[in-house]
Formats: sequence, structure tokens, C-alpha cells
Amino acid sequence: MPPVAPMLAKSVSDIPDLGHTEPKWDGFRTIVFRDGDEVVLGSRNERPMTRYFPELIEAIKANTPPRCVIDGEIVVVSADRLDFEALQQRVHPADSRVRMLAEQTPASFIAFDLLALGDADLMDRPFAERRARLVEVMADAADPIFVTPATGDLTRAREWFDTFEGAGLDGVVAKPLAGTYQPNKRTMFKIKHERTADCVVAGFRWHKTGDVVGSLLLGLYSDDGQLQHVGVTASFSMARRKSLLDELAPYRDVELEAHPWGGWAAQGSADQPNLPGAGSRWNAGKSLSFEPLRPELVVEVAYDHMEGDRFRHIPSFRRWRPDRDPRSCTFDQLEEAVDFRFSDIFPGGAS
Repeated sequence: MPPVAPMLAKSVSDIPDLGHTEPKWDGFRTIVFRDGDEVVLGSRNERPMTRYFPELIEAIKANTPPRCVIDGEIVVVSADRLDFEALQQRVHPADSRVRMLAEQTPASFIAFDLLALGDADLMDRPFAERRARLVEVMADAADPIFVTPATGDLTRAREWFDTFEGAGLDGVVAKPLAGTYQPNKRTMFKIKHERTADCVVAGFRWHKTGDVVGSLLLGLYSDDGQLQHVGVTASFSMARRKSLLDELAPYRDVELEAHPWGGWAAQGSADQPNLPGAGSRWNAGKSLSFEPLRPELVVEVAYDHMEGDRFRHIPSFRRWRPDRDPRSCTFDQLEEAVDFRFSDIFPGGAS
């Protein structure tokens, strides 16, 4: 019975040869609980997500055993690649909008582990056995329900790591074949892309605890010379947050009206999605206002991949780059993923 905390993965730098490697899907981790016509979708934080994906309920009933618990990932596919931004939009409080988005941006479910089948609890069984049973009971599954591909060939796993990114995936996951299912334990291994980029620091936000830096706002120059907001870097110790305030002080003598992002307050984020101001659609009480800085500081950050023209995950601060001209910090420096499609992984599905 729900909830069940999902088993987690720890980050490693290279793919371990464990005999089983899968794509790392960039979606919402979900455990499906099915008992006949009753289906519950449990999230990573063990909260139900069933109401947000009504189109998956009938698909799950048509493509899974009558009584089962399946670990997997909910994704949205747009233009034949994963679209995490569209997936985020699916979590909305208004039922009418949930129903509309279910038609406009339908979700898919990708299964990768079988935790229970009928009366049998499989979590104490080796993963190799769980995987074999999953493939067996879902052999006839059809779009939008899939079983993740897997390989025991390390060479092929490395090829997947390089090529699948083109379809919006963000790495691979290696799993011990003898391992049992351990909720909330990091017993799997995830390998993600890591790259670096030099970005302009054009502002900062205050930390929620007081007068120290919370995050640095990052920008890159587009082809038309506009400084586009691409994300933030925010993982600092408290001591580092304090010292950052001193380092940023010489660049704070700029009025918002004269700043490249000064128009956000009047125009709002709806018309200017690449500006850092306005409110948060996830938390109505959360302020996203910022303190402007003269766009003269350059920082090197480490990131995994881009989602459109923004960093998909929060990049990590590496070092200041006083040797770089801010105007040279353009999108051209970003590495492009190999041209690859979701339908290359699942031919004919969710395209």
C-alpha cells in the first residue's frame, strides 16, 4: 500500500560495470500502485500525483497486471524529445487546466522496476529477478506505457550516455543485479553529464535567513546582443555567502532602470521569460526580485545540460574568471547534444 519511498542513486563519475545500465529519464519519479481499477501515482516525496495525470490512469490499467506496484518515471515528450518544462506545467491546482494539459501535452510512463505482483512482495528479491518479471508481465505494453531499455554491455552503455542526451535524457543509471529494493537508500549509481560554462553575473538574490547572498543570477549574451537570464548558482556555505557579499559590493552601484534586466518589473515574466523577476508559479508568496549588479563579473559554473536556453538543473560555482570579457560569454560556448530522438529509443511511441 502507498506510500513507498523510492530507492535512490548516488552520483559517480564513470559508469560502473555492474551488468545492468539504463537510461536516466528526466521526468517525475513515480511509483504506480494498482489494485484492479484503483490506481495511485506516488511521487518521490511520497505524495499522490494521480490527479495531475488523468490520461495515464486508463493507460496503466490497459498495460499493467491487475495488482502490482511498479517504479518508474513520468515524462512528457514534445517534438520527439523529453520536455521537462511542459511536464512541470502539468502540476497545477485547477482541475480544468489539468484536463486541458492532459490533452495538449499528454504524459508517458516508463517502468524500470517491479516491487510487487499479485500477493507477492518482490522488494527483497534480487533486482535481476525483478527486472525479468517486469519485462515478462509488461511484454505487451504499448504507448504511452513503456519498459525502459537496459544493457549489460558497458560499451553500449557508454554509447547511450553520449547519444541519448539528444532526446533530452540526462545520463544513465547502473544497478547491482543482486541488489534488493531499499527505499530511500542510495544503492544505485547515476552518471550525469558535466560541462562548464562562463557566465555573466548580473545580479543576486538575498538568502532567506538574512543579509547574505542566496544565489547569483547568471546570464549569457544572445546573437542579438541581449543578456539572457539562464539560471542561478546557489550552493554555498554560510561563510561563503557572507564573503560573496563583499566581493559583489563594488558592482552594486547600478540603477535597475539602467540594467539589462531592468524592464522586468514593468513587463513581467509572462512576456519576458528570460528575465529573472516577477513571482513564482510554484509558490505565490516567494519573491523572485533581485539586486542588480553591473554585468562585469564572469563566473565559471559546472552544469549537466540545458533545457531550451536555460540550465536544466542549478549549476555549481567553480571559480571567478577575471580574464574573460563579459561580452564573450555567449551561447556559442555551449556544447550541443548529439541529434537523437525519443522515437529512436521507443520506435513509434510518444512522438
